[in-house]
Amino acid sequence: MPPGGSPYGQGGYYYPPGTTPGTRGPNGPGGPPQAPRRPGYSPRTWTWIAIAIAVGVILSTTHRISRDDVVLFCVIVPSIILHEIAHGWVALAFGDDTAKRAGRLTLNPIAHIDLLGTIIVPILMILGGFGWFGWAKPVPVNVAKLRSPRNHGVLVSLAGPAVNVTLCVVSAVLFHAFDGIRGLSQFPQPQLLALVLFYLGLVNLWLTAFNMIPIPPLDGSVLIERMLPASWWPGYLRMRRYTLPLVLVVVVMASIIPDGNTSLIGHLSNSTINWWLSILGAR
Repeated sequence: MPPGGSPYGQGGYYYPPGTTPGTRGPNGPGGPPQAPRRPGYSPRTWTWIAIAIAVGVILSTTHRISRDDVVLFCVIVPSIILHEIAHGWVALAFGDDTAKRAGRLTLNPIAHIDLLGTIIVPILMILGGFGWFGWAKPVPVNVAKLRSPRNHGVLVSLAGPAVNVTLCVVSAVLFHAFDGIRGLSQFPQPQLLALVLFYLGLVNLWLTAFNMIPIPPLDGSVLIERMLPASWWPGYLRMRRYTLPLVLVVVVMASIIPDGNTSLIGHLSNSTINWWLSILGAR
């Protein structure tokens, strides 16, 4: 099942407290400068990390997690982090330093952990047999600080999927360079490097396709949003923060609705895998 990224940080329109659409944030003109914040390492954060590790160990010892699952998880995490950082870097390039000041332009995974999306939801989805799904902590982007909020906001949103497409291409090139077809077909276990490159491309293909669905708060919704009349835009941005439950409902329903011998999302997932194998020349 395709993994998700940040719920509203992707295409992430975020207004810090005290700001409204069309105004500058607290770090803009008239506001005092603020020092960058370091990622928090609170006892509660470490507690949830420990719980997630314990659940992983339990699932592994009960054979609920395979070698493929471990590889899949190890490529999902950096792919989502790079997706998130891309939003923040592009926003910074266009004048919004909110993500930088929040300490989010870092590869440190702890800075991107979201209690609900990175730990609780993935565990519940795996235990419920729904596959992998989750998201990272939203990267804060204050569109009011962008030099051209509506136009630059589109580029900020599309930066994440663009990184995922780039990782897809890189993984495909490396897969062929290291003779991944032979490595993937080794019996009884595929070569680890070939498996990593295969899943790296597949995960980023999933991330691209999933995040380009035009349902807010996913990145693809920005294409619809850009066509809205300017007078509707501020209200739409406020509304899109609360549309994450709609995305979760779509994912769960797609996991339940039957499609032949599998679920709808299982069918889509299998089709994506087969397409990716054909792109790599392995089928």
